[in-house]
Amino acid sequence: ESDPYIKFELEQNNFVGDEDHGEHKSTTKENDLNPVYGETFHYNIPTLDNMELTVKVMDDDILGDDKMGKCKIKLEKLGLSGSPTPLREKVYNRVFGDDSYVFLTLTYVE
Repeated sequence: ESDPYIKFELEQNNFVGDEDHGEHKSTTKENDLNPVYGETFHYNIPTLDNMELTVKVMDDDILGDDKMGKCKIKLEKLGLSGSPTPLREKVYNRVFGDDSYVFLTLTYVE
């Protein structure tokens, strides 16, 4: 069984030098291949321009955590606002197969 958690990493992909805006980590769900987290994370960013959110699904393991899959989301293309925007993103990896997804709800307030 897997003990999944999610790592969120936000960076701004600039023409010269990327700018890191931090990372967050969800709780770990023990022995759960279809976890529901219901957690909220906040980033303080100046703009959505060139912002990319990397979502990594990890397996908590005593001998070292394994990456189960990931996706990258370009935030500026989503038309985000203060109203919650539901998002369904495919997680690409070799473990899950073809139909694994993360479901997120994103908002952006200037």
